[in-house]
Amino acid sequence: MDITSLDLSYKNKITSPTRVVREIYSQIRAEGKSPIWITLVDEEHNLARARELENQSDLAKLPLFGIPFAVKDNFDVAGLPTTAACPAYSRIANEMAAAVQRLLDAGAILIGKTNMDQFATGLVGTRTPCGICSSVFDEQFISGGSSSGSAVAVAKGLVSFSLGTDTAGSGRVPAAFNQLVGMKPTRGLVSTTGLLPACRTLDCVSVFAETCADAARVLSIIANFDASDPYSRKANPGEGATPWVASRFRFGVPTEDTLEFFGDQQARASYDKAIEAMTRLGGELVRFNYEPFRSAANLLYSGPWVAERLAALHDFAFEHADAMDPTVAKIVSGAQRFSAVDAFLAEYRLRELRRSTEAIFDSVDILLLPTTPTIYTIAEVQAAPIELNTNLGYYTNFVNLLDLAAVAIPSSLREDGLPFGVSLIGRAFTDNGLLAIADKLHREQVLTIGGSERLLAQTPAISASPAPNACILLAVVGAHLSGQPLNWQLTTRKARFVRTVRTLPSYQLYVLPNSTPAKPGLVYAPGFAGFGIELEVWAMPEDTVGTFLNGIPAPLSLGTVHLEDDTSVKGFLCEPSGIVGAEEITHLGGWRAYLEGKR
Repeated sequence: MDITSLDLSYKNKITSPTRVVREIYSQIRAEGKSPIWITLVDEEHNLARARELENQSDLAKLPLFGIPFAVKDNFDVAGLPTTAACPAYSRIANEMAAAVQRLLDAGAILIGKTNMDQFATGLVGTRTPCGICSSVFDEQFISGGSSSGSAVAVAKGLVSFSLGTDTAGSGRVPAAFNQLVGMKPTRGLVSTTGLLPACRTLDCVSVFAETCADAARVLSIIANFDASDPYSRKANPGEGATPWVASRFRFGVPTEDTLEFFGDQQARASYDKAIEAMTRLGGELVRFNYEPFRSAANLLYSGPWVAERLAALHDFAFEHADAMDPTVAKIVSGAQRFSAVDAFLAEYRLRELRRSTEAIFDSVDILLLPTTPTIYTIAEVQAAPIELNTNLGYYTNFVNLLDLAAVAIPSSLREDGLPFGVSLIGRAFTDNGLLAIADKLHREQVLTIGGSERLLAQTPAISASPAPNACILLAVVGAHLSGQPLNWQLTTRKARFVRTVRTLPSYQLYVLPNSTPAKPGLVYAPGFAGFGIELEVWAMPEDTVGTFLNGIPAPLSLGTVHLEDDTSVKGFLCEPSGIVGAEEITHLGGWRAYLEGKR
C-alpha cells in the first residue's frame, strides 16, 4: 500500500478513501487488534473523515489525500490516551503532536496508535504488556523495537506509512527486521512537540515506509521549524550540502577488526552483497576505523544519558515501578547511580569522539553499515533481554549522540530467508542526499517490496534535484577545469565534478591577454550561431561560493550560463572590455582543445 500506488488508485477512481478505511478496519478485526495496536481511532470517525476528504475540491493542498497512517503510542493525539505501552501511565491528550497535525493537515487519515517497547526503552519489541510483535517474515523472531507496532503495521499493509521515534535505533532496527525503509532524520528537523520523551536531547521522530520516495514525501511534510520546541532547528547555509549526490561518492565501511556480527555469517554475507551493490552504483569504498563510533554508542546506555529516561518519568518511575516492565524499570532506575559530575565527564568524552568521527567524514561522504549485526528469536531476547538488546544497537546507538542523519533500507535476504538491512549515515541535514543514494541502493538489491510480490521497480524512484542539497551548480570553462592549475579552488571548497556539457551556440571564447595562469573569456553573444563551448559543471556547497566569488579577477565575473540541454547554471563570463585585442578560439570548441593545439 505504498503512497504513490494508492494515490494513482484514487486518481483513477479504482478505490476511494472510504473504501480503504473500511478495508483496513475489516482486516484489523480479522487479525485482532493486539499486538500491533494499543488504541484505534473510531472507525465511524475515520469514515466521516474519508467522506469529508472526498468532498474536497482543491486536492493540490492535500499531498497525502486519503493516505492511512499510524503513530507510535508516545505521540499525543487529541482525545486519545497516550500510554507509551504502560497502562498505569495512561493519560488523555488534549492536543495533537506537531508532526501528527501536519500529516492530518496534508489529508492523511490516522488509523491508530501502535505498540512499542515501554517508554521507548529498547530495540527488541518485547518490553510491553500489550502483546509482542514479531517479524512479518517469521513469528518466532522479534519485530525490533521500540517502534515495533509502527513497523509491523506498515509491513502488513494496514497503513501506507507510520511514525516512530528513534533515540538509539528504534526507527531503524524494526525497519531492518520487517524489510522497510526507516528514516531517522537529523535531530531537530522534525518537531518533537507533543512527544513523550525518552531522551529529550536525542529523540527524533522517524518514518517507516515501503520506499525511500514515500519516506522522502512524508519527511518533506513533517520537517518544519517549530518555535515551541526548544530542540527544533534549521540548517545554516551550506550545512548538510551533498555535492556527492550528483557525482561519484565515497562510502565508509568498517575495517575488518572493527566489524561485528556476533558470529552470524549469514548477516555478514548479506552485508558483503550490499557493499558490492554500492560499488556498482559508482561508490568508492573507503575503510575506516569504527572504534570511535562504537565508543560513542557505548555511552548511550552505559553512560549518564540513561538519566534522561528517568528525567522524562521521574515521579512515575519511583511511585509506579511495579507497574513497569521489569527490564525497563531496571534500566530507568539504574540512572540514579550517575551524578552531575558523571554527566560532564561523559560530555567531555563525547566531544573527543565527535572530533575523531568528524575527521573520518572528511575522507568519506557517507557510512554504509549493517543496521543490525544479527537477528534474534523472541525466546532468545526474553532469556537475555539487556545483553542481546545491546548487541542490536552496535551500529545504531551512536548516531544521535554524534548528531548524524540515517536511513535504514532493506538489503538482500539472508540464506535462511530472514530479513537483513543496511543503513546509510551522514552528517546532520544530509537527509535528502542519504535518501537519494539509499533509493538507488534499495533498487539495486531488492526486487519486491518487503515480503510481498509487488515489484519495487513499479514504484517511482526519487527524482534527481536540479542541484544537490545546499549546493550551487557552477560552470567552469578554463583554468578551473579538472586537472588545470586553478581546479584546487573548487576541490578545497568541497565542490564535486558533475558532468561535461556544452553551452548553447550563442557563446564565443577568447584567450585573455596577460593572464597568469592562462585563462579564457566566455562571452554571451545573442544571435551568434556557433557550436557551443565545452565546459564542466561542478556542485559547490553554497556557503563556500562567497569566498570563491571574492577571488574572481577582472574582467571575469559570475553570471548565468545557458546550456545545450536547455538548463542554466551559474558560471564564468567575461566583461566585453576584457576581449579587446584578445584571440578568439570559438572555433576550437573549448579550452582543452586550445591547450592541446599549443602542445
